Amino acid sequence: MLRIIKNIFYTLGILALCSCDRPAEDKGKKVFNINFDEILTSIDPAFARNQQAIWMVNQVFNGLVQVDDQLNAVPAIAKSWEVTTDGQRYIFHLRNDVYFQDDPLFKNGKGRKVIASDFVYSFNRLIDPKVGSSGGWIFSDKVKDIHNFKALNDSTFEIILTKPFPAFINLLTAQYCVVVPREVVEHYGKDFRSHPVGTGPFRLKYWKEDEILVLLKNENYWEKDGKERLPYLDAVKVSFISDKQSAFMNFIKKDLDFFKNVDGSYRDDILTKSGHMTSKYKGKFQLIKSPYLCTEYIGILVDTNQAIVKHSPLRFKKIRQAINYSIDKVKLIKYLRNSVGTPATSGFVPKGMPGFDSTLVKGYHYDPVKAAKLLAEAGHPNGKGMPELTLTTSTNYKDLMEFVQGELGTLGIKVKVNVTLNASLRELMSKNEVTFFRGSWIADYPDAENYLSVFYSKNKVPYGPNYTAYFNKDFDRLFEQSYYEKDIKKRYQLYQQMDNMVMENASVVPVLYDQSVTMLQNNISGYSINPLSLMILKRVKKK
Repeated sequence: MLRIIKNIFYTLGILALCSCDRPAEDKGKKVFNINFDEILTSIDPAFARNQQAIWMVNQVFNGLVQVDDQLNAVPAIAKSWEVTTDGQRYIFHLRNDVYFQDDPLFKNGKGRKVIASDFVYSFNRLIDPKVGSSGGWIFSDKVKDIHNFKALNDSTFEIILTKPFPAFINLLTAQYCVVVPREVVEHYGKDFRSHPVGTGPFRLKYWKEDEILVLLKNENYWEKDGKERLPYLDAVKVSFISDKQSAFMNFIKKDLDFFKNVDGSYRDDILTKSGHMTSKYKGKFQLIKSPYLCTEYIGILVDTNQAIVKHSPLRFKKIRQAINYSIDKVKLIKYLRNSVGTPATSGFVPKGMPGFDSTLVKGYHYDPVKAAKLLAEAGHPNGKGMPELTLTTSTNYKDLMEFVQGELGTLGIKVKVNVTLNASLRELMSKNEVTFFRGSWIADYPDAENYLSVFYSKNKVPYGPNYTAYFNKDFDRLFEQSYYEKDIKKRYQLYQQMDNMVMENASVVPVLYDQSVTMLQNNISGYSINPLSLMILKRVKKK
């Protein structure tokens, strides 16, 4: 009977926190209300493969390092680190005041201190084939085996790489690389996805899948803002309304404190074609546009050894370059995206990435005269004699690809837009079974190597992301050389040289560098705006 009564009080407490009129806040509790329009598949860091999972993992867990708003890797659980002169050994010195969140599986239910062997376990778990982590690529080509992760003592953790990788510290900021407690993971097994225990600013209290999720403040969180212990919020409540229009109306009614991105169904209601907030909403909430490390592009399969390429007109570089010059990206962004995004005229690496320099990487501006000249030089003046191309896209980007269809039609190139499910398109791309396709590349970590790896020969499909089958020995040589370049400015120069090579070959048509649109209620402050679009709530305040 006592257990039943306790359960009733627990349920009532959750309902009070989650109710629409939010009585918990009436009692002085600060609850940050957000919505996911897609399902949350897991809060297990080993499976932090989409934005919803990454956002939640970032609230519950910490890693050795973290990113600041300028995308610098800064200390987290590791208070300092050293790298040996050969660039292959990383030695991390851990804080001694970081504890896992309280859980019944710990002695007396109190979270224990994090030690170096916890990182050995956490990183070995990522490369364990039995776990099947989507983050296995983090270490797969960088360490030989599990013996390359070592606890030298409780506060000293070592990683030994098979070869130098200058972007390694940035790579470790990925949410896959957080620390998890062995006893909790092994107790729950696959169910750790819904019973996460970490060291982060918030801990999971309640999750009814596809309906509601509640995180509560971790009272023992180690990080401070000056002398004040973080986080400032008491709780985070996540709803799961799949209809974006309905979710936006909840934001307008102030039932949500945060709203991300502007969907086509209500874009014109919020933004003018110039990208400014419409007079209807001016002053009613905060709207912040900022760079987002995502390149939207059109990919072109270029490996002539493949049967589908042998007779494709896209095998000719001048035709690919003509396509690059033929798209008015400024018009596309203004009229189809209400000026959300930047024309991708400087290469595949997006604006906002450290080392980005539009003056040193030469992409393609809109130039229909030059496009027509190149098409004629390729033997197809005004598209004469050129077979129809099929441009494959997913539903969400149909309007953008139809715009491209119109631009190429003006040049005389006939294009059929083939719309398929996103999963189907990804499968075609990962098998090099589509010659002309819409794609996007979102940064996993803040280093241009992440983007240029898309063109590295050893990353050919199905095991890597070289969807255009671009193979270039000179590019590969520079890519491998960058691993040994410690001087960051010289490494940026190598990146820029490689990006120029990709642009000259024109196996991709970069369309736009994306921007994120963040909407916050006027009583919210301290929300982190960063080019990774990473949700960081530990410093958020709600009046």
